[in-house]
Amino acid sequence: MTILKTVAELEAIYGETSEASLIKVSDCLTHGYRKMMEASPLVVLATSGPEGLDCSPRGDPGQVITIKDERTLILPDRRGNNRIDSLRNIVRDGRVALLFLIPGSNSTLRVNGQAEISVDADLLAGLSMEGKPPRSAIVITIGEIYFQCARALMRAQLWDRAAWPDLAELPTAGSLMRELKQDFDSQTYDREWPARAKTSMW
Repeated sequence: MTILKTVAELEAIYGETSEASLIKVSDCLTHGYRKMMEASPLVVLATSGPEGLDCSPRGDPGQVITIKDERTLILPDRRGNNRIDSLRNIVRDGRVALLFLIPGSNSTLRVNGQAEISVDADLLAGLSMEGKPPRSAIVITIGEIYFQCARALMRAQLWDRAAWPDLAELPTAGSLMRELKQDFDSQTYDREWPARAKTSMW
């Protein structure tokens, strides 16, 4: 196996960056990038901390992120499993990366920037869903924003139902945990999960 060790070795294989790959980068929201962001109900948040890296999906109906201004984004931290891996990272290392997905579109939108955690009561109240505010919000300052080439999603056939796997063949959450803890009651967990999720969404 031949392993590349330097940037020079990489560039020798891949060549120069195309003009289109460079001019698409902005340090703030453009009109077009705003429209793409407003159409995205799902974003993947990547963070970095002393223990390593973390990457987690965040979703809301319609629009996942609130746009405060052309440089500032606000991402509510909705209910989850309370691991708060992303938040632990952000309070110690504010660097974040975001990948926005748009249903039916093969184009994605990427943001790199700096984040901090806010618990401002007025801010959180404005992010309420079904009368329930999030416990915190991630305030992101855009460093750079650009759209991602559509080839990855085209290759993955992500929106093509005919290419989707048979979900019945996939393991359930309960069975995954039972593999790691043999006495875990996977059947009860899987049976109760849909109702529990429905009543604890926000």
